[in-house]
Amino acid sequence: MQASILSVGTELLFGQTINTNAAFLSERLNQMGIDVMYHFTVGDNPERLEEILEEALKKTDLVITTGGLGPTQDDLTKEIVCQVMKDELVLNEPALLAIQQFFLKVNRPMTDNNLKQAYVPKSAIVLQNTMGTAPGFVLTKENKTVACLPGPPREMSAMFDASLAPILEKMSGSSIFYRMVRTYGIGESALETSLMDLIDTQTDPTIATYAMEGECYLRVTSKRSSREDAVKQVDNMVDRIASRIGTYIYSIDGQNLVDVVASKLLEKELSISCAESCTGGLFAATLTRVPGISAVFDRGFVTYSNQSKIDELGVNPDTLVMYGAVSRETAREMAEGVFHATGSNLCIAVTGIAGPEGGTDEKPVGLVCISLIVTDEAGNQQIYEEEKHIQRNHREKNRELAVLAMLHILYRALNTGCA
Repeated sequence: MQASILSVGTELLFGQTINTNAAFLSERLNQMGIDVMYHFTVGDNPERLEEILEEALKKTDLVITTGGLGPTQDDLTKEIVCQVMKDELVLNEPALLAIQQFFLKVNRPMTDNNLKQAYVPKSAIVLQNTMGTAPGFVLTKENKTVACLPGPPREMSAMFDASLAPILEKMSGSSIFYRMVRTYGIGESALETSLMDLIDTQTDPTIATYAMEGECYLRVTSKRSSREDAVKQVDNMVDRIASRIGTYIYSIDGQNLVDVVASKLLEKELSISCAESCTGGLFAATLTRVPGISAVFDRGFVTYSNQSKIDELGVNPDTLVMYGAVSRETAREMAEGVFHATGSNLCIAVTGIAGPEGGTDEKPVGLVCISLIVTDEAGNQQIYEEEKHIQRNHREKNRELAVLAMLHILYRALNTGCA
């Protein structure tokens, strides 16, 4: 099945709103084995919308629209779809009831123009909106399908996952399963080289490689007549991939590194505290985005100046003079200071040069020193240390990649049995 994505809204053309909907839908459809052939964006103009919708239907079997389902006069997507697909709008009582209940729930009056949103094409399958008022719908005529989703990304993504995706899976007549294999510490070219024979000879499952800042990931996808067979084929391929690059893999289910680390900490009931210099609290902020992490995260120190490292963590002034603030020695004493202050099972510290200035030939911008002290129940300690040269001429990227490196050293410790 081939698809077009039609985004409706003048604000998209003006650049006032970033079109995240198109990226979301392309990714989801691709994962389902539906080929996205075109992206169209059109303003709130009925003539142009009709023209683009007709063109999209000539080119592809499926058109998914976002936007234009609201209560105002310029929300005309439903009207144009009915005109092109030769259908008519009728009042849908379940949709009206859902809209009325929404306004009761948020304790706001329902204005007359909201009634417009309860009208849907007579022949359509109605898609419930659990996050807002505008229902979506799927309309099929003469082997051509138009699926209309609301514009707000939160509403659109929830409706797609809960209601539209199951319909599209039935239409495709096959079952698709995929795994996202995420890696750290190997570049995209090295990753591809390690798997080149598998990629060159792939039929089903298929392997696609992607690079993102600081890490790479693979999508392994199988499209079979049954889900069980698709799962089996994907898992067999993931096993083959792991036999070659397993030391770099930290997730086969698409989880990002902070979620993997947080899950391990919660599972093992291990407390953690941190001290940050160059990252300025970004590590603590990243970790505390995970719901429930308060069960294990104790506290974080932001010791940006040399004096704060001395006062808050007990770093020896002689260490700072002899080795500098950005050094393995200072990072270790920072981690030791965190342990003495908190007694946490895992005490991690980072110091570095975020840039864009402040580097030298000996210690360039992007140099990061990390120290992790792991203490078991018997009081035995193991130290993990890393000196990383990030080499980005961008302050925020250096900070973000330093946090990623901290998470990875935690991941290694949590998976060696020492924590």
